[in-house]
Amino acid sequence: MVGTIPTTSATGGRRSRGPRGFALAFALPMPVWQTLFFVAALLFLIVMTFWSVRNFRVEPDFTMANWVKMLSAGYFQDTYFRTVWYAALAALVASLIAFPCAYGMAFKLSPSFQRIVASSLILPYFTSYLVRAYSWKILLTENGVINGVLGYVNLGPFAMTSNLFAVLVGYMTLILPIVILLQYFSLAHVDRRLIEAAHNLRCGALRTVIQVVIPSARTGLILAATFAFILSFGDFVSPSFLGNNKPPTLSILMVDAVKSGSQWPRAAVVAITMVATLLLVAFLAMAFAYGRKAESR
Repeated sequence: MVGTIPTTSATGGRRSRGPRGFALAFALPMPVWQTLFFVAALLFLIVMTFWSVRNFRVEPDFTMANWVKMLSAGYFQDTYFRTVWYAALAALVASLIAFPCAYGMAFKLSPSFQRIVASSLILPYFTSYLVRAYSWKILLTENGVINGVLGYVNLGPFAMTSNLFAVLVGYMTLILPIVILLQYFSLAHVDRRLIEAAHNLRCGALRTVIQVVIPSARTGLILAATFAFILSFGDFVSPSFLGNNKPPTLSILMVDAVKSGSQWPRAAVVAITMVATLLLVAFLAMAFAYGRKAESR
């Protein structure tokens, strides 16, 4: 009897530790992935900003010259604020265009049609974003399809490439379906009883949307706009292929820094500036989205 007790307890111990180890094995890849491919890479970029380039070769060093050179340069400051403006404008335009679509999906369509529309919004991401941007370039050129159609009614040709309009079209290609889906998920969880109460109080449709629907879905709407800003801020394809680098954004400036004399440390300064900006925007957006809920509680 005495000899069987340790065996039973040991077996029970192994059985109790088994599920924990199994769960740990499944949970481990995520922190490892984040550590290796985000934290470690970010730390390496920070270290590289203090290195120097001699004879087109990057050499370990500790100098503030790269930060001083980039942050004090007028072209960097102009490019930074231009990139912020482009991303903010894209987030605003995408949010305004997406809201009627998301509202119609959430409140006007049956559940079966909602699933169909949601699936159709996901389908474009099965193709390359670069291919979609090139497709828009074919459509928007002076000899493209759109100007060709407008020519039949004696309009145009209009300059629809190498400008802000072309860049925004590319941004919409990237972010608009995602913004619609995020807004739809937020609007779909709005309490219908609040809308019925507003109607009972004789609120019109527009007033109900402004005073009931939007405040109830505020968190999701802010998160959708933030996501649109983040994707647009770091995008390289649209400013490069549709805007033709005129004028450049930070992503283009980072590539140019690498091409001109292998200035990897200066490119790292641009990259760290972009990461810091995105983290700040995300933090402010989260505080604004969840701040009032925390205060109300």
